[in-house]
Amino acid sequence: MSALSIGLALLAGFLFAIGSVLQQRGTMEEPGADALRAGFILRLLRRPIWLCGLVADGAGYVAQAAALGVGRLVVVQPLMVSSVIFALPLGVWLTGQRVGRREIFGAGAVVAGLTVFMVVSNPSGGRTDAPFSVWAVAAEATGGCALALTLAAARRRPAVRAALIGSAAGILFGFVAGLTKSTVDRFGDGAEAVFGDWHIYALAAASFAGFMLVQASLHTGALAPAITTSMVLETVVGVVVGVTVLQENLHESKWGLAATAVALTSIVVGLVALAGAHETGKGAAHAAPEPSKA
Repeated sequence: MSALSIGLALLAGFLFAIGSVLQQRGTMEEPGADALRAGFILRLLRRPIWLCGLVADGAGYVAQAAALGVGRLVVVQPLMVSSVIFALPLGVWLTGQRVGRREIFGAGAVVAGLTVFMVVSNPSGGRTDAPFSVWAVAAEATGGCALALTLAAARRRPAVRAALIGSAAGILFGFVAGLTKSTVDRFGDGAEAVFGDWHIYALAAASFAGFMLVQASLHTGALAPAITTSMVLETVVGVVVGVTVLQENLHESKWGLAATAVALTSIVVGLVALAGAHETGKGAAHAAPEPSKA
């Protein structure tokens, strides 16, 4: 496992955490509205704190792309969940979220899982790209699931809405991670190889859709469900894309594969615990009002 890819992935997680918390602070200042409309983003562009979050997100994506350029997708994606650990204290500081025993348990499970994963993981194999037909199947599966979750979020209470929309965003970003690796690997072949290929345009479209969903989930004011569900699905889908589409292996031996699976399970359990945490403090107080059920 490359130390450089680990460092870049952790840096990306930290920057994404800063971006998420700052963007949530900005979205909570907007009155209740349809967060999936273009006008919502245009209003956010006038808020400096949200723009700072956007810059942090952009820097995080650059760090993630660099990590994928020197490391494997099945390694980088699990390390991205470190953003949840970084986001918790930042959320307390900037948006008044309260950290209770459930959050501490969840964070501990994530840290333990990440530690074991980094110690035992020994990835191998893999390819830089896959046939278009394979990507098409992956796009249909991830896009369909994201759409279904987004539609299911309508008229739900804020925490549930944040979890469902955050899950949809995570699914798309797991797919985006795979496209990012294939795109970054083309950089050495020149601009024509990058911009003359379909990958970068599919990457841009999926990234924009995921970005809009993230803003909608943060707009609910429920930081823990929004971020953690997104990271659960981004991690799981990213690993699945790495194994199935890019044919990467998590470990060559059975014991190593089993230990890696246990580590990933610990990460997911911790994230699920965080996702179910009740929001309190300023984050909950300023959450978007629930739609009328009349």
